[in-house]
This record gives sequence, C-alpha cells and structure tokens, in this order.
Amino acid sequence: MAEEQDEHRLIAERRRKLDEWRAEGAAFPNDFRRDALAADLQSRYADHDAEQLAATPVRVRIGGRLIRKRVMGKASFATLRDMSGDIQLFVRRDDLAEGLYAAFKGWDAGDIIGVSGTLMRTRTGELSVHCDRLALLTKSLRPLPDKYHGLGDTEARYRQRYLDLMTNPDSQRIFTVRSRIIRSIREAFHERGFLEVETPMMQPIPGGAAARPFVTHHNALDVDLFLRVAPELYLKRLVVGGIERVFEINRNFRNEGVSTRHNPEFTMLEFYEAYADYRDAMDFTESLLRRLARDAVGTEQLVWQGESIDLAPAFRRLSVRDAVVEHNPQLGAGVDDPQALAGYAESLGIEVGPHWGNGKVLLEVFEKTAEAALIQPTFVTDYPVEVSPLARPRDDNPAVTERFELIVAGREIANGFSELNDAEDQARRFRRQAEEKAAGDDEAMHYDADYIRALEYGMPPAVGEGIGIDRLVMLLTDSASIRDVLLFPAMRPRD
Repeated sequence: MAEEQDEHRLIAERRRKLDEWRAEGAAFPNDFRRDALAADLQSRYADHDAEQLAATPVRVRIGGRLIRKRVMGKASFATLRDMSGDIQLFVRRDDLAEGLYAAFKGWDAGDIIGVSGTLMRTRTGELSVHCDRLALLTKSLRPLPDKYHGLGDTEARYRQRYLDLMTNPDSQRIFTVRSRIIRSIREAFHERGFLEVETPMMQPIPGGAAARPFVTHHNALDVDLFLRVAPELYLKRLVVGGIERVFEINRNFRNEGVSTRHNPEFTMLEFYEAYADYRDAMDFTESLLRRLARDAVGTEQLVWQGESIDLAPAFRRLSVRDAVVEHNPQLGAGVDDPQALAGYAESLGIEVGPHWGNGKVLLEVFEKTAEAALIQPTFVTDYPVEVSPLARPRDDNPAVTERFELIVAGREIANGFSELNDAEDQARRFRRQAEEKAAGDDEAMHYDADYIRALEYGMPPAVGEGIGIDRLVMLLTDSASIRDVLLFPAMRPRD
C-alpha cells in the first residue's frame, strides 16, 4: 500500500510539471531531428582519446530516454538511452541558455529528450556528449520501475513488454537477434531461387498438422472458418501449380496448452522444393542453422541453459526405433512386438488408446524417454506412417516414412519429409484421419477434397519442411521460455 501511495505521489508531481510545461506553450515539440545513435558513436569513436576529440570536435545530435542523472551543483552527468544503447551526457550550467539548466534539473528519469553537443571523454575515459543544447520532447508521467535496473517480476516483463524493453538491454538484444535470424532466412532462400508467398490465415478446412484449431465465423459469407494450424496444404497446391521452390514465414494458431515451449500463436518457416527428398532437406537444414548462428550471434558454438551445443560437426542421424532402443535398453527386442511395446508404454504412464497402432505407441515412448536426452543436433528419422499422414513412405519399408525431425537441446526445431504425391494414398489417409476425428480425436485432420483434387493433377516429387522460428530464437539466445522471445506472449487476464 505504501508503495502504491508513493507511486501516486510521484505521478501527481509529474503531472504538475506537465501542466507547467503546457502553460509555457512548448509541450511535446516535434521539431528535433537527431543525426546519430548511441551505439554507433561508441563504436566509431572507440579509439579516440580525450586529446583527439578536443583537437577535432565532433558535433552530434542525439535523442532518447533519460535513464538517470546525477546533479552536482553547476554540472551534471546523465545517461541517455536510444534504440541502440546508452551514452553519457555531460551538462554544465554555463554552456546552456539562461534558465535551461534549472529546467533540466527538474526533468525526470523516463523523460524523452533531445541534445546537441560535442563528443568528449571524461577523466574515467567514458565517451560522453558535452551538451550545449537540451530539449524536453516528451514528459514521462510514470516513474521507471526498479530503480532503472529492469523489471524484477518476470510476469510483469511479459505483460508490459514496453517497460521490459525500456529498462532491460538483454530483452532488446533477444529481439534484435530474432530480427537478424528472419532476415538471414530470407536471404538464404532467395539465394537458392525460392519464391516467398503468403497463404490464407483463415481457412475453410484446417489442415497441414495434427492440432486443435481456433474457430471463427465470417458474417458476410455465413460460414465458420478456422485460423490456420499450418500453411502446408496451400503451399503444396502452389508446387502443383508450378512454383517449384516456395517458402513462407507464417503465423500459425493452435488452440492448445500454454507452456514454456508453446504459445497459441507462433511463427514458422515452411518451404517446399520439387525434385528433392528428405535427405536433401536435412543437408540444407544443417547448413542453414550454421549460417543463422553465424549471422545472428557470430558463432556456431552455443550455450543453452548450461548445455554446450556445437553446430559445427555433422548432425547425427538416428531413426525413431533406434532412439527408443538406445534410451530404453530394458525393452530389448520388445520394441518390435506390439503387445510388449504397449505394455512397456503403459509402465511408463502412457495411456495407450484403443485404436493406437504400433507406430503411435513407438512415437509416444520416444517422446517420453528419448527426445529430451538428445542435446546435440540430431535428425530423428523414419517416423511411422501412422503418425505421418502427409509423408511419403519409404520404398524399402512402407511402415515408416521419409520423415525427420531435428532435435536440439531436447526440443524439436524442425519437421520435414518427402511429400506424399500419390493422390489415392493421400485420400485413404485423410479418410482414416476423418474416422479418428469422428471417434473423438480433436487433433486428427479433416478430409480436404480440394487438396486431393490438386494432387490428382499431379505434384512432382518434392520435400517440405517446417522450422519453428520461436524455438530457434530460444536456442540462439539462451532463452528458457518461448515467452522470452515473443514480444507479446499470450497471458491469462489479471482480472
């Protein structure tokens, strides 16, 4: 209660200052233009000592948020923060117009200001702007949190991201890295001749992934529509149409649980390439991840939550079956015995459904016992047909598909497979999925008749893949939760 009363008092004082500023007729000016950013100055003049800066004056105009100030009689030091970082200000009464220094002393942390002056170095060697002009541009009516060291309440950081970005430089770093990753992805695909496209976010039939969709209603058409769970079936329609290398950086929506790895809306990269298969996609994905790491964080050697991860060596390739055997030695030959495997799954606490086949049980055991143990980059391959309704079966073993998932630090980063381009086989699998949905599986796929029609015109052999951008950013920024890498994650309302 005392803290709230103190905050109300501070806000009231700032409002009083704003009223005085308004009365002067100068509030919220929009005529200041800056010509430099703090980080650029810090970098460009890193090797200039005090004598060099004094001998050849460098005039600058910078603008940003007043983070802190230290008033010492006729002179003061302050810190200004812009989108690039911080820089120190040196403000002396005798260098300013009459009355300006007194006004400056009344400005508050959080105010947005513009300053002009020359670069200098203090006795401690810190690059600073020796100010000869100051302007208050925006009055901050609320005090900055936690004495300007950032928000201590993790939930508050997510709910009030603007405060987090304002006071926590590491948050700005994370989202800068995210932007670099997405830019590098686009460059890599454009270099390979891919076409970037946009596909519908509202779809009459949700498809492309096993997930529970969000439902909305279009009033004019009087139809229910689904927010897309994946763009896959639309992108493959484009491959049928002759766009043989296509990609989309897309927002997907799944009406499922929220956790450190899941948010109801998330960002994916999906791409499709004709006349290639899942082995080609694995090779490309491996090189792409190395490129993204170099471009975004400058190294292929990462640390994620205390685990050292090296992207430089060739990524391991391991089948689902072999991963289960490796991490469940007590299972032995039972991995190939449906009854023994189902019994083993139940001993792990997995509730085996009445309609589950051996492939579904095998995948559940893998996810329960092996996935989290795969720390170094590993392509897990040969997923059962039963759990891969859109993937092409292997010619030498029709029970498994030409599908892989890339697991790093125990988490799925990518999922790809050679595409099923047999229209009749795809129709059979859709019908099986529709039966499972009718039996109560909310995540089973619908039957998409138009997609089957497209396949009947003929789709060339192709590979497709989805890469989770959010999880990739988590990996490259050492972030434990998906909420750390989303500017505005989904949160339960306070009230």
